[in-house]
Amino acid sequence: MRNVRIVVTNCNTTQEMTEEIVRGARAAAGPGTAVLGLTPAWGPESAESWLDSYLSAAAVIDTLRTYDGPPYDAVVMAGFGEHGREGVRELVDVPVVDITEAAAHLACLLGRRYGVVTTLERSCGQIEDSLELAGVARNCAAVIGTGLGVLDLGDPDRTRAAFLAAAERARDAGAEVLVLGCAGMTGLQRTLTDRLDLPVVDGVAAAVKLAETLVALGLRTSRAGSLAKPEPKRRTWGATDPARV
Repeated sequence: MRNVRIVVTNCNTTQEMTEEIVRGARAAAGPGTAVLGLTPAWGPESAESWLDSYLSAAAVIDTLRTYDGPPYDAVVMAGFGEHGREGVRELVDVPVVDITEAAAHLACLLGRRYGVVTTLERSCGQIEDSLELAGVARNCAAVIGTGLGVLDLGDPDRTRAAFLAAAERARDAGAEVLVLGCAGMTGLQRTLTDRLDLPVVDGVAAAVKLAETLVALGLRTSRAGSLAKPEPKRRTWGATDPARV
């Protein structure tokens, strides 16, 4: 496969989270794949609610809309359960892989039912809706929150303990495979696998490998129908012209 450049978009403005996501993406990427992390210039510092998610979606789309760096071959959206993936697919001319979809699809190849272990409990409904929209909710046994906020994940001992407890609940609910429901969790797979003897899918790694595969196969988003390229005027944002009000 030729050299591939993947842009990975953080869903919040926390640069440290972007750096953690990029580390995980590069660890999963094959030889010759370059990973560039993008942090929105505006938006929430952590996406943890419906309002945060909608603001984040607009910020990520705006970041890609105004991007002026080197060309890229694919986009990985590193916000678990966040909005915006369909809009990005309309906007760019390369494959777009969302970590939520990627992780769930791979989990379905590893067991009959999977469970998602995520951060705050309030995020669970949003993730369930995202899985439903992606067509993979039927195989989801449970979405379990740990009670930790996104910015609380910097404490490794606390994070491991909270995710292990939540993973046990997901297993008890019938999950045969576990999905890490937040970006930037590199390292937790081994802990959960060793303790629970279940396959664990990290969304960032899954999305990177799927993005590489789509590029290698020469596949792009279909423009026939719902994801047709928007008209140029629809891709220009600005203040309302008072003369048109």
